Amino acid sequence: MVMSKRGFIPMFISGIGYVIGETFKGLYRNRWMCITSTGVVVVTLLMLGLFMMFTLNVGHITDTVREQVEIVVFIDEFATSEQQTELGRKIGAHQGVAEVHYVSSEEHMSRLRPQLGGMLEGYDSELDNPLLASYEVKTVVPETVAELAAEFGTYPGVSNVFYGKGYVENLFSVTRVIQLVVLALMAGLAITAVFLISHTIKLTVMMRKKEIAIMKYVGATNWFIRWPFVLEGLFMGFLGAVLPMLALYYIYIHSVEWVTVNNLLFLSLLPVEQVMIELAKYLVPLGTILGILGSAFSMGRFLRV
Repeated sequence: MVMSKRGFIPMFISGIGYVIGETFKGLYRNRWMCITSTGVVVVTLLMLGLFMMFTLNVGHITDTVREQVEIVVFIDEFATSEQQTELGRKIGAHQGVAEVHYVSSEEHMSRLRPQLGGMLEGYDSELDNPLLASYEVKTVVPETVAELAAEFGTYPGVSNVFYGKGYVENLFSVTRVIQLVVLALMAGLAITAVFLISHTIKLTVMMRKKEIAIMKYVGATNWFIRWPFVLEGLFMGFLGAVLPMLALYYIYIHSVEWVTVNNLLFLSLLPVEQVMIELAKYLVPLGTILGILGSAFSMGRFLRV
């Protein structure tokens, strides 16, 4: 017997209506268990979100500090203008160099005046300026400053090279350790989130095993039985991801305000919008997918009747 399109469409709509109706009935009948499941998702993703906010800002602060690392190549006071030009060209042509900026001795003095204040009052820097001109060099990879500084020190016309030896190496070592620890904790927390959410949803399904068995005995297909549970899981997972997002939004806004009020300028936090976009990219899909998969696959053994 072939069913016409006119007969198929009403049945399809009726089936969708039944699934949606059963979804909301199931949510209402098992509301306390659903609230518990959603609560676990909320708490777990809230913890994960807090850690993600911390991780994003640690990465941002680390990158900001790394970008400020530079090599200062001081030019020999007896170097000719041709030697200075050639030195600048040679440094700028190096494949490990991202940017080169020439700083004259007069510019060095103008930078120094605000720091020393009245100590330079009456001093004629044009007649007797002991400061050397230099090239300020930013590298493509900040971790290569020590290697490049040693190389630039051998170039003709170079008096001295400075890059913060000792401090820079310690900085890179500390930031590397921080990044590894943060990644390890993030991975552990994500695994914990998956474990808690999947087991809580599995417990929700177990509470309704009799209902599943009855539907199976009267001839319902596996996916016909699954769909209401899948939609319930989708709803719980989505709600469990949105609620932490709202909480994280207010937490982060107050954190930014606190940093601003206390003038903690060294804590260069990311803009609120950028952080929330990053969190939404991961938390909302994660919560929703976990809810769907947790409901769908937790029913497997109860469908084998």
